[in-house]
Amino acid sequence: MRLPKTAHTSRPWRIHEIAGDFQVEDVWALPTPGGPDDLARLVRQFAQGTGDPVQSPVARVLFAVRHGLGKLFGWDRPDGGLGTRVPTLRDRLPADLREGERGPDLRSAPFTSIFQTHDEWAAETANRTVHGVLHIGWVPDGNGGYHGRMTVLVKPNGRLGALYMLGIKPFRYLGVYPALLRSIGREWRENAPTATP
Repeated sequence: MRLPKTAHTSRPWRIHEIAGDFQVEDVWALPTPGGPDDLARLVRQFAQGTGDPVQSPVARVLFAVRHGLGKLFGWDRPDGGLGTRVPTLRDRLPADLREGERGPDLRSAPFTSIFQTHDEWAAETANRTVHGVLHIGWVPDGNGGYHGRMTVLVKPNGRLGALYMLGIKPFRYLGVYPALLRSIGREWRENAPTATP
């Protein structure tokens, strides 16, 4: 379920301390019901994925088109990413987060982990169009349980980046996010720990 941006901005997340110049693009409630300590399990699920980030024919086509355009226009060259075009957000971390758990990088997508706490994980990516952050928070559901909340934060690279984000918006909502949320929920259920007597 898509949530208002205030579902992210109103919470005291640590990401606010280092990404204040990023804009909230999307906020989603994830179909990942669990207990208070299950964020680490969700982070492992994100990080260990080795196949398609989104398992859907439509999404595969969209990713293939995006990859082709990136190659044609040079959007994804190494000199347009982290540590070249933009510095990593790890450089902005306060001491306690810098010295704490970093969290895993993603295998199936070009995201590098920034930090991980008990209820929050953030990873970043960058190319010539945008510097983006994937933020996963672990929040109470109001009924005694918890679930994940996924926020996408972006810092477009000038006019090109702004036009790029505007151009891909309908494709994200129609082809990418619905399939991604279904995939996250399915994997969460399939890998649920079995109760021991």
